[in-house]
Amino acid sequence: MTALQSPAEPSMEKTVQLVDGPAVWLGSDLAKTDEWIYRLSEDQIAELDAALRRTQERGLAIIDIGRDDFPLPTLGPVLAELQDQVVNGRGFALVKRIPVERYTPAEAQTLYWGMGLYWGDAVSQNGKGHVLGHVKDLGMAEGDPARRGYQTTLKLRYHTDSCDIVCLMCLAKAKSGGLSSIASSGAIHNEILRRRPDLIDVLRGDFFMDRKCEVPDGKLPYAAAPVFNYDDGYMTSFYPRGDIDYAQRFDAVPKLNDEQREALALMDTLAEDFSLKMDIELGDIQLLHNHTILHARTSFEDYPEFERKRHMVRLWLSAPNGRPLPPSFADRYGSIEVGTVRGGIVVSGMTLCAPTEAV
Repeated sequence: MTALQSPAEPSMEKTVQLVDGPAVWLGSDLAKTDEWIYRLSEDQIAELDAALRRTQERGLAIIDIGRDDFPLPTLGPVLAELQDQVVNGRGFALVKRIPVERYTPAEAQTLYWGMGLYWGDAVSQNGKGHVLGHVKDLGMAEGDPARRGYQTTLKLRYHTDSCDIVCLMCLAKAKSGGLSSIASSGAIHNEILRRRPDLIDVLRGDFFMDRKCEVPDGKLPYAAAPVFNYDDGYMTSFYPRGDIDYAQRFDAVPKLNDEQREALALMDTLAEDFSLKMDIELGDIQLLHNHTILHARTSFEDYPEFERKRHMVRLWLSAPNGRPLPPSFADRYGSIEVGTVRGGIVVSGMTLCAPTEAV
């Protein structure tokens, strides 16, 4: 749990407090340990194999596989404990590794989906209803408002996604580059509070974000929420950094003022200064708690052949044990209540599906 404590300086506004707890960390400290890494044993991989064969014998498509269809009698409790560390602890974990070279891509993704069932409920990542997302360069044209950064080889800025937990599994590595970079939003919050409490006030105000042409019924093509949100004893961060810039294309969206730009720049600088870099290897799975962790990616050089290109498979999950979310999240998350399936992108006529290829 990322709790709040009284600020170090009594002159500061009482409603702004330092964040405390295991999700407040510096990358330079955690880089010295491997406490955030979990290595699958051969027995656990054999248990995954057995669950995979069970789904194949029954002819189940990935989207139709539920937790009862994918029994993991000894690994399941371990996965649940890892999830609790992500949601209520340091905010992230790295699982090493599914031996993806033993499987077809579809089989590897079935194993990944089955593990995800022990972490939460998959929600849609786009207007097509994809609950399996593919982070891969698709060569989309620069300037296309529907293009997502993850469909390019470009550096991704620090940001959060619209779900409780985001997971990535590596099916293919880049020729070079493409490191994952994560940072504690609580540590960033505390440093801004110490250095520039005036900018904390700015970051407590609304920032508009572009919905990237995926607009739910009755909604505007943009939404708004503060970067730092305080509710029910939690500080919850919301930082769709690129979408904040994209939203400036709308005439109805207020233009960012100098203080807002300064606050965003300081967020980006501190995220990099406080970051933990990790190389997600073949078959590794990274789990992040969006409400306490910002994530980014370095640029990379890819292989020319499409089948060899860097390929990460993504899950957006709603955590059944997730924290209460502030009212400002309702426009983006739908439900904000604990125990409900919340988050994701929901548009009219959408049907959930689990494509095993990048489309």
